[in-house]
Amino acid sequence: MEVFVAIMVGALVTASVYLMLARNVLRFLFGLVLLSNAANLVIFAAGGLTPEAPPLIAPGANAPPEGVANALPQALVLTAIVIGFGLFAFALTLVYRGYQNLGTLDTDEMRLAEPVEAEKT
Repeated sequence: MEVFVAIMVGALVTASVYLMLARNVLRFLFGLVLLSNAANLVIFAAGGLTPEAPPLIAPGANAPPEGVANALPQALVLTAIVIGFGLFAFALTLVYRGYQNLGTLDTDEMRLAEPVEAEKT
């Protein structure tokens, strides 16, 4: 199971880097979302992948039994998913407003603070 997750993380990172290198701001945003999902999978896999042994502590015990998944990475991933969704919604709103104001999603055409210099002859 860990090998499959490692391959999936590699594929997600590859796709996210490809999207983030594009000049389109919307593609960059989708690449950022893919990269955060890959990071969540890495954290989730670090806690242990044991589908047959949930991370539950028996009544009266002080610690979970040996061989179960760690619950802390699962809680961290759950929190990261919520934060990532909020970041995506905010960034998508910024991209939409940028498109409304500038009429383009190309980063080279969005240069208001640094206008393109005229060709020197």
